[in-house]
Amino acid sequence: MFESKWVYIGVFFLSWTMQFLVIRLSHRYNFFIDRHKTNEPQKFHTSATPRSGGIGILTGILFLAATPLGWKIIFSLLLAFFSGIFEDFHRSIKPKTRLVLQLIAGAAGVFLTHSVVSYLGMGIYLPYWLAVLFSIFSIVGLMNAVNIIDGFNGLASGITLLILLSFGITSQNVGEDELLHIIMIVAAAVIGFFVVNFPKGKIFLGDGGAYMLGFIVALIGIFLAGHSTHVSPWYILAVLIYPVWEVLFSIYRKSRAGHSPLQPDAYHLHMLIYRHITQNNPKTAVFIVLGCSPFILLPALYAHNSMANAATVLLFISCYVFLYHTLRKKETAAYAK
Repeated sequence: MFESKWVYIGVFFLSWTMQFLVIRLSHRYNFFIDRHKTNEPQKFHTSATPRSGGIGILTGILFLAATPLGWKIIFSLLLAFFSGIFEDFHRSIKPKTRLVLQLIAGAAGVFLTHSVVSYLGMGIYLPYWLAVLFSIFSIVGLMNAVNIIDGFNGLASGITLLILLSFGITSQNVGEDELLHIIMIVAAAVIGFFVVNFPKGKIFLGDGGAYMLGFIVALIGIFLAGHSTHVSPWYILAVLIYPVWEVLFSIYRKSRAGHSPLQPDAYHLHMLIYRHITQNNPKTAVFIVLGCSPFILLPALYAHNSMANAATVLLFISCYVFLYHTLRKKETAAYAK
């Protein structure tokens, strides 16, 4: 255990150091730079900022190669990372190419780690072939979900750290020691990014970092549910419900308005919170992370209970929808004046 602590400290400092190295090189050679003077609805920063924080996180996560399970994750993790980092660098990767890379990454993760959810709880079983497809598409979906919530300093990484904390507690409770070690390595690498990103936003995750974090938390969740009879799949959904519901609700509201679900807009919940509650970039992340923390952490106390976790999911959705419609009404009234 003492040696493991030094590994985690080493991962943190490696990730943290790489963030500053990437920042310096990005500004010097003018690559990975996210320009602030562009008319895009999801931009809330006020200076040109490198969008390559995933590089430092990935560097720390490479310590996973020291574990039997970890090295199996790295190959698929790299595919998930590359599906976004090319977009960060060239801004030219085609959506279909990105989706293919994500599907390959998800398939590699599922087959290499034998992470498949065939039992959905409450007496519902899936045929193995359908369970494999469900697991792969769940991973791809969460990769994109984390990218969607990556809108403010510390938001995506803060939510990811809460998710890892919940999964870590549950892994320890069910005796998944190797998985706990992997979670600690990933968390240490993410913290190395978080302290540079929050609150000043000196570097952003970028698509590569966001896809990578979505991939790893999805794979960990599927592994937990698939390998432990004491972990309900509804627990995994409860822990991941904020990014999952954000993307599902976004698809619903955009389709209802006659817009493409793939087209970015300025009406995600975190954007409404920014405009009508916090009016501050890092405070928006704090507001959401604190608001989501009970829904992410408390399910670890009843990870085996499908009904309790389903109730947690429904409660979160109810709170989300109420807050969303309240803020939308407020915005509509403000524009009417």
